[in-house]
Amino acid sequence: MFKTVREDIASVFERDPAARNTLEVLTTYPGLHAVMFHRLSHKLWRMNLKWLARFLSTLSRWFTGIEIHPGATIGRRFFIDHGMGVVIGETAEIGDDVTIYQGVTLGGTSWQVGKRHPTLEDGVVVGAGAKVLGPFTVGANARIGSNSVVTKAVPAGATVVGVPGRVIKRAGEAGETDERRKAMAEKLGFDAYGVSDMPDPIAHSIKALLDHMHAVDERMNGMCGTLQRLDKSFKNEQLPELNDSDFTAVSEADRACPDWGKRAEE
Repeated sequence: MFKTVREDIASVFERDPAARNTLEVLTTYPGLHAVMFHRLSHKLWRMNLKWLARFLSTLSRWFTGIEIHPGATIGRRFFIDHGMGVVIGETAEIGDDVTIYQGVTLGGTSWQVGKRHPTLEDGVVVGAGAKVLGPFTVGANARIGSNSVVTKAVPAGATVVGVPGRVIKRAGEAGETDERRKAMAEKLGFDAYGVSDMPDPIAHSIKALLDHMHAVDERMNGMCGTLQRLDKSFKNEQLPELNDSDFTAVSEADRACPDWGKRAEE
């Protein structure tokens, strides 16, 4: 029991740079308090002292703002950061070294008896406000983005964002496409790629355009090479360099427009 508590305290120092000393963590971290309450109420639940277990979990909710059903199974070094509004259902299963943030719900989508809540394997991180709903598994070391709504299984090591949640990155995927997009973005002279991991339709469109432009460049280079081999007089001229200011600065012609100030405000 005491070993588990020491591990829970150590996990706070590992994952929260604001933690300064053990006394502060023990007395001011509601996430830690909620986990400690749960470990005791879960023991009572397994001893079939269900009313007492539920009463203890209710006290924990009053004190911490975190609701964990005593039937939920929680592994070692579980860390709840901030914690207000967290809800963990009865049949939820949480592995070791899992981290969740405020406003997270591990809920169900059915009133049927049996497994209704998700299973989070080791090392999962769930961002603030995310809803993980249903009796499926979130694979080890997966990441659930803030405010996502996840209703399907998540592969190990994957990153999920959006409503409904969708996988934007899988573990072990080669970064060739990402590197190609970065290179094309640099060639265009802007840093739109910096928002590529966000669930943003504009960022998605930019990624699609970068992929298309890269394909067009490769096709053009291939065509020019073939023409040079067929016709020695063909000149494969270099394309003009792109100017960063074309993408990041306002042209003088725009500034000269009478309604420029109004348009800028809009």
